[in-house]
Amino acid sequence: MNLFLSVLKLIRFFLFLGLILVSLAGIAGMFLVFYTAKDLPQLPSPLSRIIERPQTRIYAANGKVLTTIGVRKTIPLNMVSRDFINAIIATEDHRFFEHHGLNKLRTLKALYITLFKPGRVQGASTITQQLAKNLFFSFRQTYQRKFKELLVALQIEAANTKEEILHAYVNQIYFGAGAQGIERASRQFFNKSAHELELSEAALLAGLPKSPTNYNPYRHLDRAVKRRDIVLRRMAQVGFISDLELQQAMFEEPELYHEKTDSRTGSYFQDALISQLIEKYGEDVVFHGGIKVFSTIDTRLQSYARQSLTKGLERLDAMMGINSEDSEHPQGALVAIDAGSGAVKALIGGRDYYKSEFNRAINSLRQPGSGFKPFLYYSAFKTLGFHPGTIMTDKPVIIPVKGSADWEPQNFGKIFTGDMVLKKALFKSVNTIAAQIVEKVGPHEVNNIARRCGITSPLKDVYSVALGTSDVTPFELASAYTVFANLGILHEPFLFWRVEDAFGRIIFEHIVQEKRVLDPAIAYQVVDMMKSVIQRGSGRSIQKLGFNRPAAGKTGTTDHYKDAWFTGFTPFLCTSVWTGFDKKKTLIDINHVGITGGRSAAPIWADFMMKALKSEPERDFPIPDNIRFEKVDTRTGCSPVEETMPVERHESYKGNKIVEVLQVPLKPEQNLCLKEKPEEMEQELEIQ
Repeated sequence: MNLFLSVLKLIRFFLFLGLILVSLAGIAGMFLVFYTAKDLPQLPSPLSRIIERPQTRIYAANGKVLTTIGVRKTIPLNMVSRDFINAIIATEDHRFFEHHGLNKLRTLKALYITLFKPGRVQGASTITQQLAKNLFFSFRQTYQRKFKELLVALQIEAANTKEEILHAYVNQIYFGAGAQGIERASRQFFNKSAHELELSEAALLAGLPKSPTNYNPYRHLDRAVKRRDIVLRRMAQVGFISDLELQQAMFEEPELYHEKTDSRTGSYFQDALISQLIEKYGEDVVFHGGIKVFSTIDTRLQSYARQSLTKGLERLDAMMGINSEDSEHPQGALVAIDAGSGAVKALIGGRDYYKSEFNRAINSLRQPGSGFKPFLYYSAFKTLGFHPGTIMTDKPVIIPVKGSADWEPQNFGKIFTGDMVLKKALFKSVNTIAAQIVEKVGPHEVNNIARRCGITSPLKDVYSVALGTSDVTPFELASAYTVFANLGILHEPFLFWRVEDAFGRIIFEHIVQEKRVLDPAIAYQVVDMMKSVIQRGSGRSIQKLGFNRPAAGKTGTTDHYKDAWFTGFTPFLCTSVWTGFDKKKTLIDINHVGITGGRSAAPIWADFMMKALKSEPERDFPIPDNIRFEKVDTRTGCSPVEETMPVERHESYKGNKIVEVLQVPLKPEQNLCLKEKPEEMEQELEIQ
């Protein structure tokens, strides 16, 4: 009996304790609600004004507005296709008409998955909660903000009908490609009003808000169609459509509207910029936050870049005998970067944005060919003690490769010209000498120099990297060459200077930072060699076209003429131009001769740079204090003998009276007559 009374007292105690704890929790909850509610934004009246947010604007470097994101056209709910309303409800919140702002079952399920399923995060926002987010444009996602959104959602439900909520929601959704709200999206993608949307079209649009960038049908039609099919199946599951309607709609192919007057950006640069902003701040902020973005783009240079690339590709078409009726044309890309800061001044990713939005400037990985050789020569100067006057021999080369066939690189001309200084080897783009250098220095060291200059694409540690067989993008190559233009200083490339919120407060500002990654004297030696590429080498067509400023650069042409490049720079501006077919077909002219970078890309570069720099003062590259110049006989690597009557010319060696002479920059400890392996060469002379 005493035991029973003790147990009863214990039960009463725990019940009383539980009641106290519940009461305290209730009081704490009320306190939390009241504390949080004091900072809640005021609901607009009518609710449709919730979508009246400042528009996001992107500005050019000169302050001109490039584009505005978030332009809306509000329409009544009865002017929206019923199929779209059903599709968006089925996809986003199928219990929309049953709950009061919070889907309890969905919330509990999401909480369980998030807490007990590692690596998975489940969302549970209702349509009302998603609408409430429009009043919270914070750059940080916190639990406090989520709680506030929930309280606002409950307020919205209490003060408005479901139809009013739905009306505000469908008019504020962002669908991508510049389309805010269902009416603009319908006009954008299908060139029809929202009430004319058919089932398949409505389902495709309803699938886009989940990720407007990843499901953009102009770029990723296959993804958009797969997402549409998910929406259609969901509509069938909740009873909005029959199985027959499901099958018929899934069978239909979307007929997208592609006119140039649509609301896509029309700019490869703006697409790249918006993608970076989304990655940094998220789609809500970019498309709904009313931010101001001050980009690096120079509208004058961007216009010149477009003109030069278009003109150059038309010239390439004519060279190849391709007319306007042909289905496939060579493509091109151009990137221009300010050498002093890393700011991207011009960027064109293809010949026609509205025919192909694929950004070849940033996303197309192509072999750079001999455009990779500056990294090779720098590594040889740095690790082997070579310099521009070092003698090596252009001869047949066979390099054993462990576990693979021997590597036998060939020159483009299929001929060998014997001894020459490295300065000539670079401007003549001699592959056999590049192969001998990479065998000595090692491909890993060459790749290491390229990475220090900002190349981020994967580079294979193979001997052929000396001839540019590892893929890079025009954006990367332009940025990496600015390191040579700056004599070893790296500036990270960037697309925007500053971002402000809707109230004008600065939330990001780019500070130009310098990082020394190369030795300035060695970098200058490579730059001097690259100047000769334009003066008398594979890029000499540039001067013939009228470009006479001090500049340096390198052509690049890959095997079978599938890629043709020219990347070059002045002390002010570095520009990379690539030409080729997307499907990596051969570039060959009407006479069945392969087209090199000097014939296709270099003229585009010259045309653009002449326009871009016409108002800039002419300036040569600064010479480091520890550099001196010496004249060198290109075949001996020594000072020319007076009796041979040396003259500076670029013809081949003829007789005993004419010597090809070059000026080479040397560091204090470097001397002329530097042979590749003096001891071995002396032994060969004794044997002879």
